[in-house]
Amino acid sequence: MSEQTRLRVSASPHLAGPVDTPTVMWSVVASLVPVLCAAVWFFGPSALLVVAGATAGAVLTEAAFKKATAVRDGSAAITGVLLGLCLPAGMPCWMAFVGGAFGIGAGKLLFGGLGQNIFNPALLGRAFLQAAFPLAITTWPKTGLPWSSLRGDNLAFPFTSPQVIDGTTAATPLGVMKFEGGVGLPSVMDMLFGRTGGSLGETCDAMILLGGAYLVLRGLMNWRPPVAIFLTVAVFSGILHAIDGALYQGPLPMLFSGGLTLGAVYMATDPVTSPITPKGSWIFGIGIGVLVVLIRVWGGLPEGVMYAILFMNAFTPFINRATQPRVLGAATKGATS
Repeated sequence: MSEQTRLRVSASPHLAGPVDTPTVMWSVVASLVPVLCAAVWFFGPSALLVVAGATAGAVLTEAAFKKATAVRDGSAAITGVLLGLCLPAGMPCWMAFVGGAFGIGAGKLLFGGLGQNIFNPALLGRAFLQAAFPLAITTWPKTGLPWSSLRGDNLAFPFTSPQVIDGTTAATPLGVMKFEGGVGLPSVMDMLFGRTGGSLGETCDAMILLGGAYLVLRGLMNWRPPVAIFLTVAVFSGILHAIDGALYQGPLPMLFSGGLTLGAVYMATDPVTSPITPKGSWIFGIGIGVLVVLIRVWGGLPEGVMYAILFMNAFTPFINRATQPRVLGAATKGATS
């Protein structure tokens, strides 16, 4: 019997689909280009420096511990770009680099590589930077500065304290809501189109929603987690606002301030760290939404998106197990023959 006619036995799937991992990853990177362009528009060259530093840290760390071909799938690039978009424009590049390296090293490679990690690597990198460099990561540059000027000490020498330039910092919408009772809060339109302070990728929600819509239309994103997050935050904050409108902000400021849109669209939809079942996706999103409002309203920090997603990442295996659909043809639990 010739080799061509021999029966081959293998596990399914037996046909390869037209979309592979690199295609998905680089499509996500492409969808982030408008978000990055908006960041560069509002924050000038500092945006490119910060994102480049975080991306270099992620990609070089992956290349150092994996084969060079492993970098081509785009997963490390996504981690670096998303981490950079989670950082303020004045962040020193060396700190962004360290955050990208930690996100890939501790958040991905330590668990075995692509598809094995429990927590979102970009958010884990940001959590590390939050603990290691709390002052640098909470120094928010003002908008409206000359485009070509740096928004901080981006080029600070590694392992030195960056200089804080007087007159270039401003409060974010979440900071205004948390510590100033909402006095001077930007309008929803300003928050939607990026005319506010904050991290590079959280100021222009319109571009984030545009990128998410592109991925959903191509079938590359699970739409359930972001929809569940947005609905939960809107309903929860709406109830609190109805109870005491002077104390609690309404749904729209809650939805379009801070990193909620970026986290919901690009972090909570990570196929590795989020549930794969439809019911589990709704539970996952609702849990994140509830935690975000709880932390923002009663927590010690003005923002809670990062911690909410990382917390729910830890429950993803249990949610998948609890929401597994019944196997076709199998008897239901407790059924008798």
